[in-house]
Amino acid sequence: MGKAKDKKAEKAAAPEKMKRKVFEQELHDLQVELTRLQAWVKAAQQRIVVVFEGRDTAGKGGVISRITGRASPRVFKHIALPAPSDREQSQIYAQRYIRHFPAAGEIILFDRSWYNRAGVERVMGFCSDDEYERFLALTPAFEREMIVNSGIILRKYFLDVSQDEQRRRFEARIKDPLKHWKLSPMDTESVRRWWDYTAAYQRMIAATHTPEAPWHIVPADNKRRARLNLIRHLLDSIPYEKVPPDLPKIPKAQSRPKGARVGLGAGELVPAHY
Repeated sequence: MGKAKDKKAEKAAAPEKMKRKVFEQELHDLQVELTRLQAWVKAAQQRIVVVFEGRDTAGKGGVISRITGRASPRVFKHIALPAPSDREQSQIYAQRYIRHFPAAGEIILFDRSWYNRAGVERVMGFCSDDEYERFLALTPAFEREMIVNSGIILRKYFLDVSQDEQRRRFEARIKDPLKHWKLSPMDTESVRRWWDYTAAYQRMIAATHTPEAPWHIVPADNKRRARLNLIRHLLDSIPYEKVPPDLPKIPKAQSRPKGARVGLGAGELVPAHY
């Protein structure tokens, strides 16, 4: 009875679903600002790393796609690494991530990051206890010295969803053929091991939440609000300036040469099915 009351209270306290039209207008305004951030990063030769961590189905890929949707892939670079190869497993742990760190004028978006060691590797037993403890002990210094003190702007986001919402999203993925690629036994195992992951994430955040590299927690049961809140926070947290765009003028087209044919003249035309 008490749990049912708690769920009712949570539902009543939750903000109502944002209408798509409102979401798209707010997102448009934020994407305009992201292009301004992009221009500043290029002009000022800045380097930015943004880490996206969170529970499975929390929406990391969704918010990254909204960030990059109207941006240049030469500036905003989405990094989602596969499982490490045999060679990478023999390297220093952070090495496979460091090779993707930004050069001047780049923003790197890590869709999961070196924090795999404190999450899935810890819970699923892919690293030893010594490797895990060493990671938690060294990561604050790694982020402070190798990233922040070397001039890179670092932002870390953890997207969190409730247990019921995670299950609902997995069920929706199973029903939707367009989302089947998002499903794997490793991902769905997170449903069964909910409390193991809870304990791992609690310790991870407590051990690596530092003044130089704090964690920013994003409640993500409401996808639209979560996406907007995260992007707004990212923009607000970086002191970028508006760079006047150097827009080219459209020149007058050259005159058509005598005897020049219109069209390409060769190749096969794609059938007009639509």
